[in-house]
Amino acid sequence: MKRTLLLAALGVGFAFDFLFWGKPLGISWAIFVFFGMLIGVVLLCVQKIKPLGKNFILLVLIIFFSVMSFLHREPLTTFLNITFSMLFIVILVMTYRSGSWTSFNLRDYVSNLLHVVGSMFVHPQDQSISAKTQQADQKNTQKRKAYLSVLRGILLALPVLFLFALLLSSADLVFAQKLDVFFANFQLEKLGEYLFRSSYILLIAYCFVGLIRHAALRSQQEKVAGLNEPLLKPFLGFTETSIVLGSVIALFSVFVIIQFQYLFFGQNNITLTGFTYSEYARRGFGELVAVAVFSLLLLQSLGAITKRETKQQKKIFSILVTGLVITVLVILVSAFQRLLLYESAYGFSQLRTYAHVFMLWLGILLVAVLIFEIRERPRLITNLVLAVMIGFTATLNCMNVDAFIARQNVKRAVQGEGLDIAYLASLTDDAVPGLVRVYSSTETPSAIRDEVGAALVCHTALKGTDNSQTKPWQSFHLSTWRADRALEKVRANLSNYQIREESWQTVVSSPKGLEYSCQGSAWMD
Repeated sequence: MKRTLLLAALGVGFAFDFLFWGKPLGISWAIFVFFGMLIGVVLLCVQKIKPLGKNFILLVLIIFFSVMSFLHREPLTTFLNITFSMLFIVILVMTYRSGSWTSFNLRDYVSNLLHVVGSMFVHPQDQSISAKTQQADQKNTQKRKAYLSVLRGILLALPVLFLFALLLSSADLVFAQKLDVFFANFQLEKLGEYLFRSSYILLIAYCFVGLIRHAALRSQQEKVAGLNEPLLKPFLGFTETSIVLGSVIALFSVFVIIQFQYLFFGQNNITLTGFTYSEYARRGFGELVAVAVFSLLLLQSLGAITKRETKQQKKIFSILVTGLVITVLVILVSAFQRLLLYESAYGFSQLRTYAHVFMLWLGILLVAVLIFEIRERPRLITNLVLAVMIGFTATLNCMNVDAFIARQNVKRAVQGEGLDIAYLASLTDDAVPGLVRVYSSTETPSAIRDEVGAALVCHTALKGTDNSQTKPWQSFHLSTWRADRALEKVRANLSNYQIREESWQTVVSSPKGLEYSCQGSAWMD
């Protein structure tokens, strides 16, 4: 079994090199994850070690996020897809035989993660060794000694062969020529590259063996901390907590009343105070989201350390927590409204779209935390946060962020607002099919069509020759493939645009004689 595991681990290492070395990210990540998972599950099943039913949820999540990594190119979505697929692989390894991750809190995740990392570098050993196994180990030890003897012989022979080959090549030109041809096939000028690639192949293989051995030998040994009693004994008096929560709720309530006047009873009230929409919306948006996050942390901290010795105290605490969550939810609505005002003035961007989705899921998290706190089930909070993070990432995948941004900004342009051509061109290939549909539509106003065409030409110019036709198959990406197919339909019309390179920017001239700069605000906050 050891030999099979080593060969499989080396196969995983070589697969990583074959899929990723010198190749942009594409379908390669999904293939590598599927290959590694398949090898690992088969190796464990051969030893009659199968995952519990709960862990099939992790398998589904791993497959989902791995597949999503080559459907969309938007940076944050891609990063989260890869991060979550790796995270759930680690969770699967740490609880492969127990499935106890559903009962984990934050401390359990951290401690077991450290155990998995340790197993990757110090492989766990099976403690139940029979006499036959000991005999087999002795035979393996003898084999290893024989292999080491062969290796030492080769290392000693190499300098001797090098010396004699050098002398013989100096003595005979034909032999020297044949020797040069022989070594040319190995491309010795890339020796450093070969050594580096060999090193990480062996490192990946070594870590893979550690993960498999951890899943087989230690994934049933993890201890769930604080399952029967809380990790931290409550020490803060109920009176002190009531004062803290009550004062915070009072402060938030005053803020909410002011927000109702300016944001919910007529936006014209904002301009009466001397602020424009954009100034009012931009100021404090991040602070309001921070208030919501810190309020969530405050709620969790007080819930863990506050003494609630009577039913009345528990009831009052639940009322205070409910009041805090309600006021924070209104503050979130205020922040959401500010962001809408900001977008109405400047348009949509990646960061603003992230913030929109984040606030929605933060609101869901607050409500769920409130329910779990009232029901006194604090252990589930960590997995609840994990579920919300999954929901946030899944939402970004489903909405296709860059396509959404392009669609909304074009819609604003149709309504008479400005269209940032440079920012539109800087979006990933995810936005291209939608822009092509707008450009091809007969219902699109000619001015907007002219601008969208310029954005497509700018996107192609900024992208250069980096397309799906010149990349290896490992870098195949569905988003790029769809973008190339869409552009092919309008390539003849886009040829009417002229591109001019200046000292610091690329300028596109449209058929109407208008000029658009392809460089502009590289980042819109």
